Amino acid sequence: MERQVAGPLPGWVPEGARRYLAHTVAGQAIRDLARGAGCHASTVLRQIRRIETRRDDPLVDAALTALAETHFPPIRTRPGSRRAAAVSPKDTAGMQTSHLTQQNAPDGAALDREALRVLRRLCESGAVLAVAEQMEKAVVVRDAGAGDGTRTAVVDRAVAEAMALQDWIACANPGRISRYRITAAGRAALGRLLAESENRARAQKESGFGEAQAAFAGPERAGSASMADESGERARRVRYNMAESPLILLARRRDRDGSPFLDDALVAAGERLREDFEMAQTGPRVAQNWDSFLTGGVRGGPGQGGGAGCGAA
Repeated sequence: MERQVAGPLPGWVPEGARRYLAHTVAGQAIRDLARGAGCHASTVLRQIRRIETRRDDPLVDAALTALAETHFPPIRTRPGSRRAAAVSPKDTAGMQTSHLTQQNAPDGAALDREALRVLRRLCESGAVLAVAEQMEKAVVVRDAGAGDGTRTAVVDRAVAEAMALQDWIACANPGRISRYRITAAGRAALGRLLAESENRARAQKESGFGEAQAAFAGPERAGSASMADESGERARRVRYNMAESPLILLARRRDRDGSPFLDDALVAAGERLREDFEMAQTGPRVAQNWDSFLTGGVRGGPGQGGGAGCGAA
């Protein structure tokens, strides 16, 4: 007896995880999954075994558990059946508590927006994503080398679980506080997200007047659908190093006497200011449009006396 699916899985769930849940939770046979996908049964078996091995990761295990509980309704089985043995109380006792529920599960646009912010910080030298047990937030910490770390970003645990399930981040030694680093797949995803963001910005700039001041690309623009470059040209090369920020470059400079140009307190204050600014951009826009006030000298916003002055002349 197969288990019915309550609802479609989110679009960001990898194909291997979908087949793993369909086999282990829904009870579909590997041959049926391979027949539906048009591939060999051994290919599906390797994907299922790989996902099963990755369940040692607490974030991956929590994400799979949440997806199974949310999108696959429970069924009653006989005590001695194979399905009852597959989900025994012994196994459920060791499952990780997940924050990836149906209410707070990120959609594709929100996940890409948060991943772009977090993965850029994980590309910095010595940066890790620290995830503690029973905590709703995960933090990106950069090791300064003197034993103390600087917090550079904060992300919801549900987003961290989705990133781990997609193999963008990985933890070598899980524990009470697990430290995740960006993977090769995460760097590739970051390059794709940066290219899409730059293509959107270029398309918005080319669709308007060239001499008009471009508005800041807020969260509502960053979360819109990606627009492909109609000219077919490749995305422009990034003109900065993703592993370093201007603040880090200044912190590495030394004065004539060898003292750092910026001490740790100033670097920490700058990172807090940057974090507050990024978190402010993730919220919805207010009803009042401030663009006309901020760019009044460029586009002639309200309160500018340019028109009256010309008429008087």
